[in-house]
Parts: sequence; structure tokens; C-alpha cells
Amino acid sequence: MPRTIGILALQGDFAKHQAMFQALRVETVLIKDPKDLQRCDGLIIPGGESTTLTKLMEKYGFYEPLREFSQKYPMMGTCAGMIMMAVHVDDERVKPLQLIDIDVRRNAYGRQVESFSAEVNTPFLGETTLFRAIFIRAPKIFRVGVNVEILLEWQAQPVMVRNHNVLALAFHPELTEDPRIHQYFLQMNITMIKRDVCCT
Repeated sequence: MPRTIGILALQGDFAKHQAMFQALRVETVLIKDPKDLQRCDGLIIPGGESTTLTKLMEKYGFYEPLREFSQKYPMMGTCAGMIMMAVHVDDERVKPLQLIDIDVRRNAYGRQVESFSAEVNTPFLGETTLFRAIFIRAPKIFRVGVNVEILLEWQAQPVMVRNHNVLALAFHPELTEDPRIHQYFLQMNITMIKRDVCCT
């Protein structure tokens, strides 16, 4: 079954996500208008600047269309994308979508010059190999709701969480050459499509 993944392209590192999906031979659409969501079976909200994303999403009327999209299709947010998906953010300038029951702090892992990478275990993939997680001005999850599954941790802190079809990451998997997290997201997409086909 064909799949088309949308990547919100208002601001941030959307091109890196697009390159990762192209390497996986998956069609992508750069989303700059809410009507473009109609062409997609899943959506990425990339890293960038969450205060800027808030202004642009309000300007172009993305809030309700994105919330409606999340009711039917998988969504993944990385870094600032995770901030935009959260229920609560420690900055009143940011208006989150409230798609996953987490609270986050912006830039909690340090400034740009304090960016780092860490090797993390990937038990949710059923493997013993590590994934190199790249943290750039990364947000920190400081509360996780009871229905939210913690998929990855670093130094006893959750850095990748999931609630049904919403996936949120504090780091940037698109900046590596390791496609496994994007493949995991695509598998979420396939599962939802199969479920919807079975139920119609």
C-alpha cells in the first residue's frame, strides 16, 4: 500500500527528514499549507525554534487541522517538534498542540554550544544495538502521563515517548545515517492503515 509522509516545512530541519525518507524510498510532501495534509498518511514536525513555530502555525491556521490529523494518522515530533506536541511547556510564548501527555522544558540540555550525542539502548526495536542520539538545544521531558510509553531513556530521563499514534523525541534521528527510528514510524503508519481497513 503506498504511503506518503508529510513534513511540516514552516521552519526548521525538515530537509533532513525528507532526505531520510527518500533514502528509504518513501514519498514525502513538504507541508506549508493545512490543505496539503490531505495528501499524507503520516506527519513529521521537525526540530527548529518552538516560539517561531508557534507564530507560523497560528499565522497559517495549522492548529486545528493538525489536531484533526492526529486523530487518524501517525505523527512524530523531534526536538522542537516534541515541544509543539506536548501538553505543557515551560514558556508562555509557546502554544503546544497538546497531542501527547508530557510536560517539557525548552533547551533543558543546554545551549547550542553544549550540543552532544549519546549512545542509547533501543529495546523497543527488539535489538541489543545502540542508537546515536544527537541533542541540539534539546528539550527535556519532566513529566510523563500514565498512558504514555517510554521507549528510550538517557541517564534515567525519557528522551523518546509514544502514546498510540503520536511519537515524540527530544533528539534528532534525522541527523544520523541510521534509519531505524524513521522505519519504526513507518511501521506505525502501516499498522494504522491496516486497522482502518479492517474497521471499515
